[in-house]
Amino acid sequence: MGVVANEQAQDELRLDLDAIVREGARRMLAAALEAEVDDYLAAHAAERDEQGRRLVVRNGHARRREVLTAAGAVAARAPRVNDRRTDPVTAGVSGSARWSAASSP
Repeated sequence: MGVVANEQAQDELRLDLDAIVREGARRMLAAALEAEVDDYLAAHAAERDEQGRRLVVRNGHARRREVLTAAGAVAARAPRVNDRRTDPVTAGVSGSARWSAASSP
């Protein structure tokens, strides 16, 4: 009986540790994405349109996606950026520059 209880307790502990590791990975990914957006916004904070409005602003978060990490699959929501600058080199279909996170898939 004691051996079965120990094995069950070890299995539960392993599951708890896995959940803790996945939560840590999720938080680290979220913090990395937010820091990357903050750096991008700070780098372009001085760029304004004719009315004095910032051309690069935060625009909420993208839909939640599953990201596969060494700790297992974790849910992540990447921040969105509205970049209204025009750049012929990086322009998309709309003609505006595009930001994409280097730390997200």
